[in-house]
Amino acid sequence: MKSRSAPPTPAPEAGAALPEADRTTLAPPHPLLGYLLDAAEGRFPPADGAVTVLSGLPGRLECSVAFTGHAVVATELPAAQVHAHRPDGFGGSLSPDFLRALAGPAGWIGVVDATLVRRGTGGTVRLRPLTDADDHPRVRHAQSLRTGIRVFGDDRGLVTLATGLAGRTELSIELHSVEDNLRGHGRSLLTDALTLVPEDEPVFAAVSPGNARSLRAFLAVGFTPIGAEALVRPDRTQA
Repeated sequence: MKSRSAPPTPAPEAGAALPEADRTTLAPPHPLLGYLLDAAEGRFPPADGAVTVLSGLPGRLECSVAFTGHAVVATELPAAQVHAHRPDGFGGSLSPDFLRALAGPAGWIGVVDATLVRRGTGGTVRLRPLTDADDHPRVRHAQSLRTGIRVFGDDRGLVTLATGLAGRTELSIELHSVEDNLRGHGRSLLTDALTLVPEDEPVFAAVSPGNARSLRAFLAVGFTPIGAEALVRPDRTQA
């Protein structure tokens, strides 16, 4: 561990290679990361209906991740207590009742998202860094759940790239105008955003299935569904 913080690395200009220092993960990865990276390679847990229980995530977050026929729950609850709520690997681990049991009476429950992955393309960075977007709703949302957030964009919209769930690299986008997605701006912005990720490095996205336009855009540029997930920030102080 370093005894003092290193000076921040300047953000790259569009057209520059992404600095190596920007690719490091700031915290040790959580065991869930292994499941996610294996899934990105097409290696999934057994479809046995079981639920694997891991320790909670940094930042007082917990989660339930569903793969085909198997679920992984990261929580500070004892495994026996988790299993007492009878989740299963066939969708039960993302049921409203189970997520409420995981979060506690007053805990926050995020939406159930599709978990998508593809590999970065690297090369010449096609987007410029944005330094004045801290108040943007997409950036504020990222700040509440992720670390190492960097923001890029242009006249189409903005992109956040960050360290997210279990230490994975996460990408999200938001167009300045929803109607621009009908003109292919979502797909083109995603294609350019992939240059921010080193070639062949997995990058993940969590997309609400109800946001059909966004989901279609991610699928169109090669993202592959590997499961579904929900984040919770538990509060178990109430009886």
